[in-house]
Amino acid sequence: MATFLYKLGRLAFRRRHFVALIWVALLTLAGVGAASAPTAASSSFSIPGTEAQKAFDLLEERVPEASADGASARVVFKAPDGEKVTDPAAKAEIQKTVSALKSGSDEVASAADPFQAKTVSKDGSTAYSSVSYKVSSMELTEESRDALEKTTDDARESGLTVEVGGDALQAMPETGATEVIGIAIAAVVLIITFGSLIAAGLPLLTALIGVGIGVSSITALASALDLGTTTSTLAMMIGLAVGIDYALFIVSRYRGELADGRDREDAAGRAVGTAGSAVVFAGLTVVIALVGLAVVNIPMLTKMGFAAAGTVVIAVLIALTLIPALLGYAGKKVKPMGEKSKLLGGGKKKAAGAEAGAEQAKPKDNLGTRWARFVVRRPLTVLLIGVIGLGAAALPVSSLELGLPDDGSQPTSTTQRKAYDLVSDGFGPGFNGPLMTVADLKDSDDPKAAAGEIRTTISKLDDVLTVAPPMINKAGDTAIISVVPSSKPSGIETENLVHSIRDAGGEIKSDTGASVMVTGATAMNIDVSEKLNDALVPYLALVVGLAFLLLIVVFRSILVPLKAALGFLLSVLAALGAVVAVFQWGWLGSLFGVEQTGPIMSMMPIFMVGVVFGLAMDYEVFLVTRMREAYVHGERPGQAIVTGFRHGARVVSAAAVIMMAVFAGFIGSSEQMVKMIGFGLAIAVFFDAFIVRMALVPAVLALLGKKAWWLPTWLDRALPNVDVEGEGLRDAEKAASRDQDGDREFART
Repeated sequence: MATFLYKLGRLAFRRRHFVALIWVALLTLAGVGAASAPTAASSSFSIPGTEAQKAFDLLEERVPEASADGASARVVFKAPDGEKVTDPAAKAEIQKTVSALKSGSDEVASAADPFQAKTVSKDGSTAYSSVSYKVSSMELTEESRDALEKTTDDARESGLTVEVGGDALQAMPETGATEVIGIAIAAVVLIITFGSLIAAGLPLLTALIGVGIGVSSITALASALDLGTTTSTLAMMIGLAVGIDYALFIVSRYRGELADGRDREDAAGRAVGTAGSAVVFAGLTVVIALVGLAVVNIPMLTKMGFAAAGTVVIAVLIALTLIPALLGYAGKKVKPMGEKSKLLGGGKKKAAGAEAGAEQAKPKDNLGTRWARFVVRRPLTVLLIGVIGLGAAALPVSSLELGLPDDGSQPTSTTQRKAYDLVSDGFGPGFNGPLMTVADLKDSDDPKAAAGEIRTTISKLDDVLTVAPPMINKAGDTAIISVVPSSKPSGIETENLVHSIRDAGGEIKSDTGASVMVTGATAMNIDVSEKLNDALVPYLALVVGLAFLLLIVVFRSILVPLKAALGFLLSVLAALGAVVAVFQWGWLGSLFGVEQTGPIMSMMPIFMVGVVFGLAMDYEVFLVTRMREAYVHGERPGQAIVTGFRHGARVVSAAAVIMMAVFAGFIGSSEQMVKMIGFGLAIAVFFDAFIVRMALVPAVLALLGKKAWWLPTWLDRALPNVDVEGEGLRDAEKAASRDQDGDREFART
């Protein structure tokens, strides 16, 4: 592989006009496609195989007018102190608002009058109107949201307190500002790392080109492939992070080759042949992790994974072709390793440096070299401190509670949270998440009696506040029974109630022939959480297993990939522990803007495993391949570790800081879910890069010595030789040198 990539790098350097033209054409084509493509509505959210989804499907077939899986809004009215919503003026204003809600958008299916639906609190201070839409919240147009907000704003002018809950106002949070912050921090880190504005600008430029092509392609294909507006979010975040990192690896190696005295074309070829090999395999691990999300069998998550994986592939191809082409354009403006541009203070002591050529021949110790020597001298101490520290950070995982966020987890300043609190105070917390029980009466001899028996059975269960009379469709084969729990939607008591109703369904089926299913937003959240939990172990086995096999091929070792996988699991557990401590326990919550503690988003574990595993293997591959390269070329195991750190520690540290900056920018979001994802990914990268890869990896390798690179003979013969270390390039160089010596000897004779 190294030889092929070496030739590719040299070709891209020589034919830079052609390569640049191809990428500009692809960017233009993707941009034109995105601009001319029809606007795609957000893809519908479905969870195949869950009871909640089966109930939605049944209602859509038999009771389509109910819009069971449509968006919903709860408009809550509260009278001023000392007054009641039943007072004539307040009542007239509320009924006027309900009429305006019905006529405000074509997507509104119904808007209930609180006085007819009897949704007025006992003390008369609060009432709410339930608004249902014909489409899901992800498909709701901005015009419908605007109409809802305008209507409620008008109602507030009468003196009533009016707040809106439900998922109708739910929209994807804006992330543009956070991305700009991440890019700005990345630019500063790159300038410090390279000491050159040109060298620092190349990774940023190519990363933006890659993300531009990826996101524009997703937009262009959104309508045809039912890719919702949410699909590009993960692709943009991952594409930006890995795009900068991969280009950083190539440019750093190029400057190192220049420092060794190679000409620029040869240096570009060798950078792509060596660091480019690491980029290819690092990219493959990321792709495996993202494509593996299909195991969960949630269509939206699968599409997000494939879209992000496609963006990663583009980032790899750009690093292998466009980076050497741009290095050709940059020429002497990209300095060898150790030199700074004149703008940043370089070139002042050029003459003095030339006189000290002998001293420069010896590699200068940097911080990475000194740290590596310290770890090699005291590997057991470093290993114990690192493992104990990460283990302590992981302890909160033992009390991990998973769930999906509801309006109760929103910031207190939002209208959703205010509506949630008003309903809880006026009616009880369970009214914020009523359960929709669906009865299939097709096989029942007496459908009406069966529906009544179902209501009676449910009313006797624990944590049930009220059970509404059954609503039977015209055909008489389906009934909808609304159940209000005593507990809040995200409470464990509500989850137990859902399971209790489902458990009682078996007895009801045998007695009446009717099938009972529980659905609604709360039940769907519970089913999604359980589905994600059930998929975590198979997903982890698939991703780690495939990557383990891939790393065996890369490192030609059993113990090194095993150590990489175990280190990753330790860092993910520690990161999850930190998430639990901050978002569930509230530790340092004010520092990160956490206003409401609660269950951890059920998607976090599997999301962190997928994203962080791929990114962690980036650092593992880049750092350890330099160690193996030194070992294969004759250095002792301990010295190979030091050599790997001399060349890779600075770059890996810079890459990790950039990644953390990109993710940490999302902590400033007002959305608790986005905030949690940003914090979780940022802290996971910190643990994995700076504790696992920078401390535990060299410590374990130092303890193992030559055994770290052991591979059974039979397996060594069976595995393909991908030559990540560039041994083929060195052999070719030696052969060329021997040929030149032979030619000179022949000429003398």
